[in-house]
Amino acid sequence: MNKHPHLSPLRLHLVLFFMGLCTLGLVVRTGFLQIAQHQEFAQQADDTHWSRQTVPAPRGMIKDREGNPIAIAQTRWEVSLNPAQFRSAAARERAVAAVAAATGASPQDIQKKLEQARDKPLLVTDNLEYARGKALLGKSLPGIVAQERIHRTYPEGNLAAGLLGFVGRDGAGLTGVEADFNPELAGSAGTLVFERDSVGNPIPLGYRSSAPPAPGADLVLTIDRFIQRVVERELDAALKKHGAAGGTVIVMQPHTGAILAMASRPSFDLRNLAFSDPKAMDLVRNRAVTDLYEPGSTFKLITMATAINEGLVTPETTYFDGGPVIKYGRALDTWDHKHFGTETMTELLLHSNNVGAVWLSDKLEPERFYQSLKRFGFGQPTQVGLSGEAGGVFRTPKDQDWSPIDLATNAFGQGITMTPLQLATAVSAIVNGGTLMRPYLVDRIEGPEGVRQFKPVAVRQVISAETSRTMRYMMNQTVEKSSVKTATVAGFHVGGKTGTATVPSPSGGYEPDATIASIVGFFPYESPRAVVLVKIDRPKDSPWGSQVASPVFSTVARELLVYWRVPPSEGVRVARITP
Repeated sequence: MNKHPHLSPLRLHLVLFFMGLCTLGLVVRTGFLQIAQHQEFAQQADDTHWSRQTVPAPRGMIKDREGNPIAIAQTRWEVSLNPAQFRSAAARERAVAAVAAATGASPQDIQKKLEQARDKPLLVTDNLEYARGKALLGKSLPGIVAQERIHRTYPEGNLAAGLLGFVGRDGAGLTGVEADFNPELAGSAGTLVFERDSVGNPIPLGYRSSAPPAPGADLVLTIDRFIQRVVERELDAALKKHGAAGGTVIVMQPHTGAILAMASRPSFDLRNLAFSDPKAMDLVRNRAVTDLYEPGSTFKLITMATAINEGLVTPETTYFDGGPVIKYGRALDTWDHKHFGTETMTELLLHSNNVGAVWLSDKLEPERFYQSLKRFGFGQPTQVGLSGEAGGVFRTPKDQDWSPIDLATNAFGQGITMTPLQLATAVSAIVNGGTLMRPYLVDRIEGPEGVRQFKPVAVRQVISAETSRTMRYMMNQTVEKSSVKTATVAGFHVGGKTGTATVPSPSGGYEPDATIASIVGFFPYESPRAVVLVKIDRPKDSPWGSQVASPVFSTVARELLVYWRVPPSEGVRVARITP
């Protein structure tokens, strides 16, 4: 007899079916969680119980050629407060008080920021001194989270900022040498593993293991900190005096290609990087290798060296300057509209005569002229090893937009672009015996596995040793017989060539009132130890290289000759030189 007449067999079977189906679903789901997703949940449990922290490697130092540190790494602490780890209001107050005492911050300010963070972790500082951070961690207060961070400090201040570049918050190089040699400087990070409780604090007697980091290698540059300081001081003074927009100075050893100083303006403050400023990234590039410009009359050195090397002229060869020369419908004139009649090749350089440069280009013809430019390294990066290096541009008869007028204007440095480093490298070849040397900035890398030494690299012979001797003589005459004595150095023979270049306009043609004043020279004449290029952008009071750039060259040369204890040249009047 059915005890429940109202419950039909069909309903009973349906209830049992659905109960069985639910049970089967629970069994399947449980099996799926325990088998298929076992690894995932085990990992989550493992991550909750164990803390794995990366221990940053000490970043290698950057030093000058004498081993003086320019950039060093210091371990600091990034300190945060995690409200989720506070077990009580009293614990919160103790943690806030301890952090405030260690960082020098106001406890009230920290409390206010914690409230605004709304239970999210609050970063208090990312630059706490190591000893203070260690002492703070020793208090073992819940809610205080501290991680080691590598910070760069600069014993020489902002010296060579554009060259060095900077590192990010993660300690990796972002620009300059810091980025280009980051693998060598960075080293390998270590790890720290320890057990933690339910709120994330280390278990005092729990398991703990660590793998120490491998420190980065030290980078020893070819830069001399004294020379770099002199160069930056004189560049800044010139920009201020002439109201210029910027500039570059390079000092290079002509026989090796080693760069002793490289400075560009505008630049940035290594110790106060303003990443929020939209103009900041425009300041960090190394303009000596990234920015192209038309060199103007300094390029006549290349044209003259090519003509002499081809046997077309000698220093005494003459031509006649009878006024502006008409080329393909254009009148090409001298920079000051003065004309000198018959003059020698040495006088051509002395007067910086554009008409004479055009005369030389006619003798050279396109093939020899442009082949020489390629031999000197124009139109391609120097391979100095810095990122962002530009190669420069010039047209040849093989290019569709080349015109015969290009040959004439290129001869006096117009219609051709290059970096300051390219020109300094080419002039180094002119004065060192004729060998194009690859410029370089790193002398050696000193790492845990030993020292990697970089050697000078000769790229190719571009002119003969005899042509080089001739050009040194002509450059010396250009400085010492000039009516403007701003490039001379009392007690020493030097050589050089000034330039005043117009600035191309984005809309075509040239800006009417903008110039680049420059000089490239060498010293001492008897045995060149340095080539110096000075480039001043858009001076306001005077456009001329002889008035704006030459005094910088003279002062830098004087300082370096005294620094190197070079004896005065024979037969030259010696003046008192203050070191």
